[in-house]
Amino acid sequence: MPAHRHTEIHFTSGELVRDLVIGMADGLTVPFALAAGISGAIDSTHIVVTAGLAEIAAGSIAMGLGGYLAARSDAEHYASERVREQHEVATMPEEEKAEVTKVFREYGLSADQSAPVVEALSMDPEAWVNFMMRFELGLETPEPGRALRSASTIAAAYVGGGFIPLSPYILLASAREALVVSSGVTLLALAVFGYLKGKATGSPPLRSAMQTTLIGGLAAGAAFLIAKAIS
Repeated sequence: MPAHRHTEIHFTSGELVRDLVIGMADGLTVPFALAAGISGAIDSTHIVVTAGLAEIAAGSIAMGLGGYLAARSDAEHYASERVREQHEVATMPEEEKAEVTKVFREYGLSADQSAPVVEALSMDPEAWVNFMMRFELGLETPEPGRALRSASTIAAAYVGGGFIPLSPYILLASAREALVVSSGVTLLALAVFGYLKGKATGSPPLRSAMQTTLIGGLAAGAAFLIAKAIS
């Protein structure tokens, strides 16, 4: 009987997808709400476009910087925890062995069953520290250049998302007409984005599409009604 080769496929781009989701979701929603709010008060595409471009520039920089600082903070936290684990492995090995045994116990292994593995780990301090970082603290080794990639991905996704609701105001003369077109285009983009996000992350795609569309629509609707009431 011929042997069948087992091939596993796992989703390994979680951080990239997270950055794209953060940037695109805000890029679609915030400029859409801003443009809708201004359209509710003033029928001027020039003002909407000017404000929208300023918001996209400021928002992409702020979001990108936030992503950069978050990734740097994660890397610094990992480095500090690794130094602490290295110190503990060197100065209190018995306590660290007990912590390894506790980790294995959580996976259903008795102390006797885990003892050979614990001893083997204790002979390799680097592997020991790697084990503790991942299985005791739940920390993964940061990828080199992660902070810059995160910042650029979030910022680019924000800009790309922001121009979708703003483009009708660039192409049309009436802000009220552009609002109608922008609403349809943006809601469709939110639905497609939510669907693809669900497919990529394993969430139900239709539910994800409905959630992103509802959130974007509510934000724009609230901004429009507030501006209309004030004006």
